[in-house]
Formats: sequence, C-alpha cells, structure tokens
Amino acid sequence: MLDRRKLTAIIFNPNDLKLVAMKILALDTATQSCSVAIIDGGALLAELTVVNTQTHSRHLMGLINTVCGTADLKSEDMDGFAVSIGPGSFTGLRIGISTIKGLAFSLDKPVVGVSSLEALAWQSAQSAYLICPLLDARKKEVYGCRYRFDNNELKIDSSEKVSSLAEAVSGIREPSMFVGNAAQVYREVISAELGDLAHFGTCGQHTIRASSIAWISKNNFDRQQTDDIALLKPQYIRKSDAEINRHGKRTPPLLQK
Repeated sequence: MLDRRKLTAIIFNPNDLKLVAMKILALDTATQSCSVAIIDGGALLAELTVVNTQTHSRHLMGLINTVCGTADLKSEDMDGFAVSIGPGSFTGLRIGISTIKGLAFSLDKPVVGVSSLEALAWQSAQSAYLICPLLDARKKEVYGCRYRFDNNELKIDSSEKVSSLAEAVSGIREPSMFVGNAAQVYREVISAELGDLAHFGTCGQHTIRASSIAWISKNNFDRQQTDDIALLKPQYIRKSDAEINRHGKRTPPLLQK
C-alpha cells in the first residue's frame, strides 16, 4: 500500500473527474464526525454526517443503512468502497476501516483508503492560498501537512506529520487557508502568529465529508489504483498510548518517521 505521507507528486485533479458510472460508498470516522456518502459517476446520490461524542460503532451501520435507503440502493449494489485511513482518532479509524474491509471482503469489491488530511484539503481545493489542513491530535499537538492548488491540480507540498502547533505553522510566509478541527480550536493562536496571512475555511469546510473521500477515491478507481483489503490499515502517524507505555517513553514528534 502506498505511503501517502511521502507523496510529493500530483495526487488529485478535482476538475478531471470522469463521469463513468461507478457507485462508491465512502465512510469517514477519523474525528468526532461520522460521515457516509454514495456517489455514482459525477453525481452525489446521498450523504449523511453526524457529530457527537458517542463511539461511531453505535450508529455507523445505521447511517450506512439510511444512506443506502435514501439512494434506493443496497451495499451489494456498490462497485467499490472508500474510507478515511487517518490520521485521526485511533478508535474511530479502526471502526471505519474494519467496517469497510468487512463490506469489501464479503462482497468481493475493491477498496481505496484516503488520507483524512487530503480530504480536508480537497474541500478547499479551489483556494489560491497554501492549504493547511490541521486535525487535533490531543496532547497539545496537531496532525498536519500542506497542499497547493496549482494548474487545476491539488498537490501535496509537505509530508503528513504530528507536531506542536508552533512547528505546524513555522516557516509560513504567504497567505494560507487553515481547515480542520484543530484550525478551529487554535484559530486565535494561529491568527496571532501569522496575522493577515492566516485565513480560515467556512464552518462546513472544517468537517470531513464522506463525499470528499468518495470523490478522491474515484480518481484512484479510474486508474485502477486500489488497496489490498488485507493490508489496508490506519495511518496513525504517531504511536498509540499503549505502544508508548510499553516502551516507557514517547518518541518526540521531530524524530518520528
């Protein structure tokens, strides 16, 4: 499976979506929001997103059934599945990925994993500014990377990593668009640091939408760049608390690969 943290080339052109009919059911469970969507070719058939503090396992299948019912489809009608693979909540990612793997395996359908940061960037893809998706990583840290929309193509400008907020915004010398829940949490701090260079997405751009996961995956499906179901796993970026406790100390963010 591709290591999306190391990609430096063109990853997605939102204006180059082929309208070939292909039904894709996509999920996002990387944060407190839980989103399910179905697209078909160039059309969004149905989408439902909820935000609450309950574990996603309590309502994910209900959302899937509701979205399928709204689109008048069944899971077996899908041509492929897509899911956010992180970074984000360890528990949330495991729930979403295990659900999609179960569906894809049982129905013998292909699957594509999509970066949650890439999905946030895609939701601001037409911005002329440097795009900086940020997700809250707790422990006073953030998950982040940088993208640019250039010549109608969304390009990744830096690798995904976990770091302090100060490191995440360091070196920015141009107008930048910040999106994601960490951009909301730390808006005042970012504005104080960057002044007029800091711009922020609208309310809807800070929540990962499953339709964004689906549109990005469509490009992969069209190129037959799907993931091995057995190898699909969360991209945590940093070690879990259990791993940290086993090794006795935490690896500093700057030293993480």
